[in-house]
Amino acid sequence: MILALAGGVGGAKLAAGLQQVLGDKLTVAVNTGDDFRHLGLAISPDLDTVMYTLAGINNPQTGWGLAGESWSFMDMMGKLGGETWFRLGDRDLATHVERSRRLASGEPLSAVTAALCERLGVPARVVPMSDDPVHTMVQTESGELAFQDYFVRLHCEPAVRGLRFDGAAAARIGTAFADAFAAPTLEGIAICPSNPYLSIGPMRAIPEIEQQLRRRRVPAVAVSPIIAGRAVKGPAEKIMRELGREVSALEVARGYLGLIDGFVLDAQDAALTGAIEALGLRAIAIDTLMSDTARSAAVARETLRLIASLA
Repeated sequence: MILALAGGVGGAKLAAGLQQVLGDKLTVAVNTGDDFRHLGLAISPDLDTVMYTLAGINNPQTGWGLAGESWSFMDMMGKLGGETWFRLGDRDLATHVERSRRLASGEPLSAVTAALCERLGVPARVVPMSDDPVHTMVQTESGELAFQDYFVRLHCEPAVRGLRFDGAAAARIGTAFADAFAAPTLEGIAICPSNPYLSIGPMRAIPEIEQQLRRRRVPAVAVSPIIAGRAVKGPAEKIMRELGREVSALEVARGYLGLIDGFVLDAQDAALTGAIEALGLRAIAIDTLMSDTARSAAVARETLRLIASLA
């Protein structure tokens, strides 16, 4: 069994590749720092992106949302003068309504996620990082912003000065997530090419998760979300620059020191292999751009080979 840590589109793509190779021998722990309430509903953007991708029903053009979506609800919401900055598709809306209903009845987020994934036929086990609320807060030149205000409403425009993960210090690791760490069949951990600050950062801010990663008894490998000094998707490049960090795969590797034993970087960054190995990591350079399901599976296989070589 392999445990993957993921959040957002890049993480979902590698998770899908791992699922192609491993089937139900995969647990994917997902960031919930992006979760928020909108229009009275409980929204879990990263959980849904991973769930829809693993179910094969995601929108391949955007990487998020559902394929074949319609927008009658949002059109009517706009006519009524309601908030439309965060768009909920008609079919996607059913997920949020059902999640909200179950949470209101007292079910934990982990149980709700498992039920939704079962209904959608997802072979892998998808688990939230915690059943406790954690909220990513973005400290900007204009003041502190809730994550979705920064990410969606303001299109990541304000310059980032820091990040705060509200509730993380008191949050507990999700039970299913903890079970995956403790499973006797666990063979390795893969940190997907998700944003190190916005997707993996909230997980690491929960003390139990950081401790579990540092005390790991199996090899752990990270895949770089940075290729040739650019983020494949999302604001990682912008955030790294605004925080005064070098925008490179090497900087990502430095940030994961203590948590990983190996690192996968893109072939375009092969010249950095020596510097990454000088950090004490085993590194491989491959084509990491996951442009389709076949490429996702290929990257997953190389990641698994690296894990096996470190066992």
